[in-house]
Amino acid sequence: MIQIKQTRSSNTFLFLILHCTLFLFITASCDAQPLNHKKQYTRQDTLRGTITPERAWWNVLRYDIQVTPDYVTKTIQGKNRLTIRVSGAGNKLQLDLQEPMIIDSIFLAAYSGNSPVAINDALESKTRLAFQQEGNAWFVTMPNLAINSTQVIEVRFHGQPREAVRAPWDGGWVWSKDKQGRPWMTVACQGLGASVWYPCKDHQSDEPDSGASVSITVPDTLVAVANGRLQAKTANNNGTTSYTWQVTNPINNYNIVPYIGKYVTWHEDFAGDKGKLDCDYWVLDYDLEKARKQFKQVPRMLKCFEYWFGPYPFYEDGYKLVEAPHLGMEHQSAVAYGNEFKNGYLGRDLSASGWGEKWDFIIIHESGHEWFANNITSNDIADMWVHEGFTNYSETLFTTCEYGVEAGNEYCVGTRKLIQNDIPVIGPYGVNQEGSGDMYYKGGNLLHTIRQIINNDSTFRTILRGLNKTFYHKTVTTREVENYISRQAGIDLSKVFDQYLRTTRIPTLEYTIKGKELRFRFTNCVKGFTMPVKVKWGNEEKWIRPQEEWTIVTGNANASHFSVDRNFYVNTKKLNAER
Repeated sequence: MIQIKQTRSSNTFLFLILHCTLFLFITASCDAQPLNHKKQYTRQDTLRGTITPERAWWNVLRYDIQVTPDYVTKTIQGKNRLTIRVSGAGNKLQLDLQEPMIIDSIFLAAYSGNSPVAINDALESKTRLAFQQEGNAWFVTMPNLAINSTQVIEVRFHGQPREAVRAPWDGGWVWSKDKQGRPWMTVACQGLGASVWYPCKDHQSDEPDSGASVSITVPDTLVAVANGRLQAKTANNNGTTSYTWQVTNPINNYNIVPYIGKYVTWHEDFAGDKGKLDCDYWVLDYDLEKARKQFKQVPRMLKCFEYWFGPYPFYEDGYKLVEAPHLGMEHQSAVAYGNEFKNGYLGRDLSASGWGEKWDFIIIHESGHEWFANNITSNDIADMWVHEGFTNYSETLFTTCEYGVEAGNEYCVGTRKLIQNDIPVIGPYGVNQEGSGDMYYKGGNLLHTIRQIINNDSTFRTILRGLNKTFYHKTVTTREVENYISRQAGIDLSKVFDQYLRTTRIPTLEYTIKGKELRFRFTNCVKGFTMPVKVKWGNEEKWIRPQEEWTIVTGNANASHFSVDRNFYVNTKKLNAER
């Protein structure tokens, strides 16, 4: 996702990207989605952020969503068919739908199969289920269901969903107009949650294993686009048309979105690691020529990311870039684009290195999320650095692919000034709360530092590709990711992760020089922090491994100059030598 920050020393807005792609401080007084940072948490936070007993006994296999928006009244009505697998005993089931949306009815449909039903399959008899609302959680009374059975629940709903005033940072349904005054609608709800507009199990750890479909009914004058591939376009003979789109791969709830507007499209094939990848582009009719020129960056991006991260994770569903009335979001197989067909971040180079203005920030960053956020998804939003840190670093790797290693280094180091070190990158668990917005640039600089420690790009690349293969279409914890990197690197990086993810302290390398003697140590660090760093002492480059206690090394000649390789995210402090 995308983020905006305001520097402490200036009123100039610096734009950064924030998974689902997601998300943090817009100004000092206005926080981005998902939630403002809280000092205290409520039962509603716990109901949303944890696997409650009413969530634990069932697993989502598929969502089939039907929605009809009314642009004039800013309301929607629809139905969601949830195909679920019963994994344990339970007589209460928790669904999530945020106020002021309303659930009208819930049915358990008789179903004798073992796999998700097809999109438009007619079901057998239905049993109406009783339910009670508790804020944004709805508790459904269930009959006894056979363990390991597959069940279908149909939920009808309607209402006026929360409107996104400043999408994507302020999430909800977007009721916009294009430059010609025509309706232009979509949704941006990362962090805030998909339950802002449709009923679901709104927790990142449970993605629909067999994908989802979205059927959108719109006026005949408009076109509806969604994730995956178009399955049907049906004229309803009443001035409306229904467009049904389907993804076959697991997908984050917040990634399932409609785009509605006066769209036109074109197609190209990309020769990728797994063969032909369908690339489709959907833009407003009057932006077609600008988009054709700007979107030529997509094949270059795909080539670079497949090199570093492995094959695009969703060949079955294709890749789409869809123009949106907001800046951008990583909607799986239907990436939202609103960067005004400019390079940089709305024309700006966030790194101030010069390299960030040579490519389109939204194309690169939001597409990078297809690997980190959409392929590999954090179980808990507290671990969103797994989405944003890796995707932030995809910007550095793309710069490296296009312009060389030093250009990539300059871009990454240039973003360091945007790090706030306000609160830890990892947030509190179980309450649907992310950590610091530093998950972007601090996360990226952490990975850049680890790349230097490994000191072998072939190994580093193997790790990135291995992450996407090992955790292919899975949800993870940060510990799983951290342990995998340490194991594959053959280096215990646990203290490095603790330092940069779980504290706000940046290690300080203190040193003194006296004649041929160099003394150094780490301060402002977690206990046991002994990260190796590359330094230059005089004309000599060497590796040292500072500890919390002083270490002394002897050089060949008097040399007063000492510096740490800039690619390591550490501070340095020269002390007066003891006499």
